[in-house]
Amino acid sequence: QVQLVESGGGLVQAGGSLRLSCAASGRSFSSRAMGWFRQAPGKERTFVASISWSGGSTIYGNAVKGRFTISRDNAKNTVYLQMNNLNAEDTAVYYCAAGLGVRQVSNGPDYWGKGTQVTVSS
Repeated sequence: QVQLVESGGGLVQAGGSLRLSCAASGRSFSSRAMGWFRQAPGKERTFVASISWSGGSTIYGNAVKGRFTISRDNAKNTVYLQMNNLNAEDTAVYYCAAGLGVRQVSNGPDYWGKGTQVTVSS
């Protein structure tokens, strides 16, 4: 079992930056791929980014490529999402996720956090 707790959300102006964190507890964090999804009001949950257990492989959703960066610190059992040049369309609840592989996480992770709200004002 893996427990995921997100933090770092908040209100930011368009063009600004935020860094989300996801602290993991439980078994085998360092051997699991991790990822981020988001869900805007009235919309489906969509994939944002995922990272392999080693950090050597990453995948990004088209909407965030070039603006967001996913990283991890296995010593701290934490995965991060650095979000730059935010715009109103990035407003959503952001969820941390975990799974066995970087592509599997992007398609359907095994574990979810409860989410953190990000609001971008224009």
